[in-house]
Amino acid sequence: MSQWEGIRAPHLRLALLLLLVFLKSPLCNSQNTHGAPQDESHFSFTQPVYHATIYENSAARTYANSKIKMGIHLAQHSWEIRYRITSGDDDGFFKAEEYVLGDFCFLRIRTKGGNAAILNREIQDNYVLTVKASVKGEALLETWTKVSIQVLDMNDLRPLFSPTTYSVTIAESTPLRTSIAQVTATDADIGSNGEFYYFFKEKTELFAVHPTSGVVTLSGRLNVDEQNRYDLEILAVDRGMKLYGNNGISSTAKLFVHVERLNEHAPLMNVLTHSPSWLDKNLVYAVVTVEDQDEGLNGEIDSLVIVGGDPSEQFFVDRTKEGEFAIKAFESISQTYPYGCNLSLQAKDRGTPQKLSAVEVIQIKVEKHQNSDAKFMQELYDVSLNEISPPGTLVVAVKITPEPDDAEYILTTSADSSFFQMNTLTGVISTARWFTQVFQDVFNLEVVEMDSNLKVKVRVTIEDANDHTPTFAQSSYEVFVNESVPVATSVLTISAVDKDKGENGYITYSISSLQPLPFKINQFSGVISTTEELDFESSSESFMFIVRASDWGSPYRRESEVNVTIHLENVNDNQPLFEKVACQGIIPEDFPVNEVITTMSAIDIDELELVKYKIISGNEQGYFDLNPDSGVLALQHSLSRAHPKSGLFSLKITATDGESFSDPMFVNISVVYGKSSSKRFTCKETNVAQKLAEKLLKKSKASNKPKIEEGFIDLFSVNRQTPQFDKTFPTDITVQEDLKVGSSVFNVNPDQDTMTKSGLSIHPSIRYR
Repeated sequence: MSQWEGIRAPHLRLALLLLLVFLKSPLCNSQNTHGAPQDESHFSFTQPVYHATIYENSAARTYANSKIKMGIHLAQHSWEIRYRITSGDDDGFFKAEEYVLGDFCFLRIRTKGGNAAILNREIQDNYVLTVKASVKGEALLETWTKVSIQVLDMNDLRPLFSPTTYSVTIAESTPLRTSIAQVTATDADIGSNGEFYYFFKEKTELFAVHPTSGVVTLSGRLNVDEQNRYDLEILAVDRGMKLYGNNGISSTAKLFVHVERLNEHAPLMNVLTHSPSWLDKNLVYAVVTVEDQDEGLNGEIDSLVIVGGDPSEQFFVDRTKEGEFAIKAFESISQTYPYGCNLSLQAKDRGTPQKLSAVEVIQIKVEKHQNSDAKFMQELYDVSLNEISPPGTLVVAVKITPEPDDAEYILTTSADSSFFQMNTLTGVISTARWFTQVFQDVFNLEVVEMDSNLKVKVRVTIEDANDHTPTFAQSSYEVFVNESVPVATSVLTISAVDKDKGENGYITYSISSLQPLPFKINQFSGVISTTEELDFESSSESFMFIVRASDWGSPYRRESEVNVTIHLENVNDNQPLFEKVACQGIIPEDFPVNEVITTMSAIDIDELELVKYKIISGNEQGYFDLNPDSGVLALQHSLSRAHPKSGLFSLKITATDGESFSDPMFVNISVVYGKSSSKRFTCKETNVAQKLAEKLLKKSKASNKPKIEEGFIDLFSVNRQTPQFDKTFPTDITVQEDLKVGSSVFNVNPDQDTMTKSGLSIHPSIRYR
């Protein structure tokens, strides 16, 4: 051999070796696939857990990056390894691939192609995949590993303002560099991708915005005469590298700045005094006109206040119109201030800041009058009135004795007196307004007889009437209840209120349903609880019924109703059940490989969940294969060399829905040697399917029941009919001047048809007084 040939031989062998490596199939296999593996203990991943990374929004067929190699060393060149993701990829983002290089089968994880979904870190930033490795043709050679894939952030989101509109009001005198507002934006990206800064869309000399905090400050002098409102637009710009070529601007926030005028002038008062006679019905002692030279809100008068001279608080200020006030007294001041008094007044405007006028002192004079020996028939008139009394209802009649012919009764003006009116000649007090919307229980009135200046107190107590219907806190109630809750569990609280008082406002609850329900309600608290065990699989999935709230009012109770819906939530509380158990049979020793022996069938009542099947024991030698999805039991290896004890295989099989396992069942398979025979199998029926059908039928019947009965109507709450006068009602009435007091003048007859429909019978008459 020449020197050249000695050098060329090693290079030739190296070239041949590299050629074999590149021609090798990307699948983890070799040419020889015969024979059982002898190195099962070496069939495992290099690590139980791998860590890899991949960017969100990665294109299809993008591989995850791992700092260490992932995969299995090929202890046997005959192994043909397949990788498959078994769990952790519910959305189908990833695919496992094999790649052989030398004596190592690499595991590569990549994103799927086609229309597969795109990774989004903001939705899920980590996936833990369980990868199964198996050798083709070798059922016992299986191993697993976990791959933790961290989804890395891309700058795919833009900053967003929340809220997008801001409004502030500042004074014209606001100092420079004052913080007047702050805008806020957020970016769901992380790290530098989530950083951004603020700036004005259009340059302004009067305002500045901090680029990172969003605080807006005043940088120029304001002049409300030039401009009293500024509409500013603020943008947020992403600092990170822009994805897809966008400019980083997400949304625009609008900031409205309103400028208030300075309050320069104080109010000025002009007073006109008056000395009312004791005969005057309206005791006005002065009229004050207030002016302010400012414009807008700064020039409006807020109030006029008595700041001194009235320790007994006999006087009050009544605004008659804008800028004009009247100084009045609650009653005659002749007893409190017999020689008059001096009142100090001060006005205040509505500007910012508010300004006060100079204090003005006015002199109040009292006009003397003669007292009378007459007196009222009662020292205090104390009467009761139902709150549903309409306007015009007679309350009480007051009278002095002896009563002169020209007696005149006046109701002293007060907040309480606005609800009543008085006949000045007869002394009869009647109602002027409704009391149903008033929360005051007692009204104190004062009546003055003008000729004698005698006064008397009248106290009217308002009695509560059942004029309010219970009102529920919600227009309807809906709740979801776990089917596994124990009996007597509280699932919902119904609440209603009644504005009436006492028993008129006391509420009890009841359930209205034509169908039996597994619920009851506490009549006092409104708590709805279960009365029996709930079962999603055999009962209706939703219960819809009516809850009625009733008060204890009189003469009749008022009621209202609300719709309640209770949904049952399904719980995986049933284990899979086999349709057939105790299976046994025979097969010949020459039974074909991959031929179906029998089929397992199990049912999960919980929403018919998919069931997986598994051999627990009895298949240590791997002669049988049980499809985990279909339950098909088939022969995996020839039985020609199998010699089980007494010619019998006893397979222990279970089924699972992913959470619960069924009771195991046994399949006993006898192998017949030496003579021709056919497959025969028998099993014991459990009638699971029939029981399931009965449950589903029961559930269907429950679901087809009427859901909600016709709603209840509170007939007393609706005033449907209006009174009608008889057609013969005259347009005028003639009365003789010498008719005696108390004589009947005319009978009023409403339309009897209308009154009968309303359940009323009224025959009023008009009498002469």
